[in-house]
Amino acid sequence: MRKESMKVIHVVGARPNFMKIAPIMAEMERYPDTFEQILVHTGQHYDDNMSKLFFDDLKLPEPDIYLGIGSGTHAQQTAKIMLTFEPVLHEHNPDWVIVVGDVNSTVACALTATKMGIKVAHVEAGLRSFDRTMPEEINRLLTDQIADLLFTTEPSANDNLHREGVAAEKISFVGNVMIDTLLRHKERALQLEVLQPLGLAPNGYGLLTLHRPSNVDTQEVLSGILEALEQVQTQLPLVFPAHPRTIKRIDEFGLRKQLATMTGLRVLEPVGYLKFLNLMANARLVLTDSGGIQEETTLLGVPCLTLRENTERPVTVTSGTNTIVGSEPEIIVRHAQSILAGNVTDGTLPELWDGKAAKRIVNTFQQEVT
Repeated sequence: MRKESMKVIHVVGARPNFMKIAPIMAEMERYPDTFEQILVHTGQHYDDNMSKLFFDDLKLPEPDIYLGIGSGTHAQQTAKIMLTFEPVLHEHNPDWVIVVGDVNSTVACALTATKMGIKVAHVEAGLRSFDRTMPEEINRLLTDQIADLLFTTEPSANDNLHREGVAAEKISFVGNVMIDTLLRHKERALQLEVLQPLGLAPNGYGLLTLHRPSNVDTQEVLSGILEALEQVQTQLPLVFPAHPRTIKRIDEFGLRKQLATMTGLRVLEPVGYLKFLNLMANARLVLTDSGGIQEETTLLGVPCLTLRENTERPVTVTSGTNTIVGSEPEIIVRHAQSILAGNVTDGTLPELWDGKAAKRIVNTFQQEVT
């Protein structure tokens, strides 16, 4: 007996989620008789620069439901999301809840749905840093243990899930939806006038992002990273769209003066997806502690220095243009200078990073409608 349609709740909470859910929703929109979609925004990122800009750039519909969670500790955020998401599930009774990535919204909504007997699909499953001091690693591990469908982006993720005892029939290697989004919007992003107003030229600057607690919540570590940037910016201008969390810590630790002495470092307000993609595509190098940017620079062929001791996306190192450099100032500076001297690795495109991941995901759900 054929079911008329499938009701799906998509969950987003933080900026990286938006890039991952957008191509899936767009693909499902092509089959209005098959899918009824509801978009829930938990409000984990809740200001216009951190959220609304991305919705506009990615042409995501306005959220059907906004939970308005806001900031708080990991326990507070997770608990608030579960408490406010449960009534949504009672009211709408979806067939599936789709969660993406590894933020608190991911694990909170997955756990709430599972306890109510609602099936959960996890997009970007199986990624592991093997560092349990990272809150995101705990979110990934727990979500993958309770999900009914696990969509993976690289072969290492499949290996991790098999090793953790996840049933093979639950796992589907589909490629990377972040890459779907990048390929869809790249040309539009490159047409924007972004560099000239900033006095920048293509390949004439570096791009910096910095937000992880391990880098910004300890004064010694953050000060050391700023020392490295102080040296790099004398050789290459750096553009820094600053996360509010990072600026808050800089002020708390009294590091604003250290920042102010760097005439080659341009601190910006957070920018939208398209502007950031333009900045990333035209950069000589990228310094980041973000996970998704490691993947995006791999596709763009831009050298990336990851300011972390590990990565949950090893394919960006083995196949891509990413190098893990940690947070020690001398190591960061040495690798940056090596890139500026022309020592650049030509990456290769990882398997299935072809812009069709969302199609594969939706095709899997179509097979469920029977």
